Amino acid sequence: MAVLASQSGAITLRGLSDEQRAFVESIRDFAAREVGTREQRDRLTDHGLNPHNQELYERVAGLGWIGVSIAEEYGGSGGGDVDMCLMLEETARGLIPIQFVNVSMITAGAVERFGSEALKHELLGGIARGRPESIAMSEPGAGSDVGALSCRAERVNGTYVINGQKTWITGAHVADHLLLVCRTERTGDKHDGISMISVPTDAEGLEIRGIETMAGREVNDVFFTDCRVPADRLIGTEGHGWTQLMAGLNHERLIIAAQSLGWAQRAFDDTLSYVKERKQFGRPIGSFQALKHRLADLIAEIEAARLLVYDVAARTDADPSLTLAREASIAKLKASEVAKRAALEGMQMMGGYGYAVEYDMEHQLRTALATTIYGGASEIQREIIGRTLGL
Repeated sequence: MAVLASQSGAITLRGLSDEQRAFVESIRDFAAREVGTREQRDRLTDHGLNPHNQELYERVAGLGWIGVSIAEEYGGSGGGDVDMCLMLEETARGLIPIQFVNVSMITAGAVERFGSEALKHELLGGIARGRPESIAMSEPGAGSDVGALSCRAERVNGTYVINGQKTWITGAHVADHLLLVCRTERTGDKHDGISMISVPTDAEGLEIRGIETMAGREVNDVFFTDCRVPADRLIGTEGHGWTQLMAGLNHERLIIAAQSLGWAQRAFDDTLSYVKERKQFGRPIGSFQALKHRLADLIAEIEAARLLVYDVAARTDADPSLTLAREASIAKLKASEVAKRAALEGMQMMGGYGYAVEYDMEHQLRTALATTIYGGASEIQREIIGRTLGL
């Protein structure tokens, strides 16, 4: 199994192929060269307000990294989930501002599993070339309870006419299409009658309004008013969207877990560098037991999360038909919570410097906090895990 290991804050590699090692080193070299300074990152993100730089994203895609897990016949590199996780972890750790790669990867998984050949070539090919995609699921009255969604698509003369609202839609303002999860039929079971439709973001009757958040411009409200799209943009089988969503949960949780892992590692690395350099009472503050033991606990947690993430990825690569509901939920829960903890610990150990906007830690905290909410909040992951225990 491929595993990344950390020793004293400097990540070393074991269990990877030579090609995978070279892949990781290429991402690290790119990150050091292109976004290695705060000045570079500020310029690319409008001082942290825009976590996704499209020009840089297209450059990264041109290197073949965004399409690393997309089949070659659709323009990708044909790699697996381990390769995808390496890319997501390292781009997050390097603070490369391509944050919406996660929703593009989630969309790619659904299209690859259920899309028509025409949509696979269009959407997967676009993702591999650096065209962002987004998924529109949450609504004002339907978040964790996806079955409560009410946004409706009615089939009329070879088109779907869509009406309703979506909210908290990550990256919709830069995406080419929305993977819309909507209701095409009302039945007695709230999980029946749900469908997936790929909607171009320039479609008439679609409006996107940004929601300002503590982490900048990430999410949006999306409104559909008699928005018409061709019926051949249906992904999978009409009315079976819930089953299709459940089939992709491993993939979605793994993507968020891998990205969270990278942010956790970066927060740890930055904290470790700081406590080695910062001196008080005549010695580096990291030499004091109060900080040393907290860092020891933190790296143990990060390593545990890493093993969980890459175990799910390796098992999925070995057998893509596996449904790893508990394992994927554990990986997502652990990685996102440790990302939050790493940033909180970093801010505490850095004191005022961790709190100041002049340094990265406060922004890393704002980013990490969201990982415990989207893609299924930590409370939902615990509920899922509990059910697998027969509770």
